[in-house]
Amino acid sequence: MPKMKTKSGAAKRFLKTASGFKHKHAFKSHILTKMSTKRKRQLRGSSLLHP
Repeated sequence: MPKMKTKSGAAKRFLKTASGFKHKHAFKSHILTKMSTKRKRQLRGSSLLHP
């Protein structure tokens, strides 16, 4: 039986680390003028998903 292929969409978005999976926040690509500065600041950087 052949090996399962990695889901390429997920492979591009998530990075496996020792403590979980690292990913960037959503809602940060366009139409940011309506969003408050506080909300944009909170969406900066990356977040950790626990396994």
